[in-house]
Amino acid sequence: MSVKLGVPSKGRLMEKTFDWFAERGVTLTRTGSDREYAGAVEGVEGVELVLLSAGEIPRELAAGRIHLGVTGSDLVRDKLGLWEEKLRELEPMGFGHADLVIAVPKAWVDVSTLDDLDAVAAAFRRHHGFRLRIATKYHRLIRDYLRDNGVADYQLVDSQGATEGTVKNETAEAIADITSTGETLRANHLKILGGGPVHRSQATLFKSRKAAWSAPDRKVLADLMTRLGIET
Repeated sequence: MSVKLGVPSKGRLMEKTFDWFAERGVTLTRTGSDREYAGAVEGVEGVELVLLSAGEIPRELAAGRIHLGVTGSDLVRDKLGLWEEKLRELEPMGFGHADLVIAVPKAWVDVSTLDDLDAVAAAFRRHHGFRLRIATKYHRLIRDYLRDNGVADYQLVDSQGATEGTVKNETAEAIADITSTGETLRANHLKILGGGPVHRSQATLFKSRKAAWSAPDRKVLADLMTRLGIET
């Protein structure tokens, strides 16, 4: 048996993950072509590299099919209900930073807080006969956040493409999305509601609570954590 480590299979998240491990004496390499999701691990015995999309990693961890995984903290919280029963957060990795925010049109000069959004949503429903639409990929996080803050008169609409464009395209009145700089929001004449982000995300190393952890696996984990300088 080996400890399976899931990491993002492409892009900057993969590159930054490889760099992070290399800086701690563990070399991750992709083998074969870009179309092959195979890899190798050097620097610690008994670890198998599994290349997956960042969005798949929370599900694979929760199912126990991989032991460890690197993915955005936003994806874990959005894709998994009661995520802390299924995963343990081992180490924030210091890259992949982005904030999940709610944004509304700049033209809504009187709307700058969640309380303002709640009032506008109630008025919108009275005037239009349907609920104000918020486009997002992050249904669980946004639904829980709005519920906890007392906002009720809205509906979430799924957006898997360019979320910022949904307001201009009149398929939503507001959006909730990840942003690093806010430039795309400003370019689409949107402003972020005050009060702080819904979630501050970054790449994080997670451990599965559902994987079968044999005694040899636990020894491999201990060796890996020692090499990475992570206290468990």
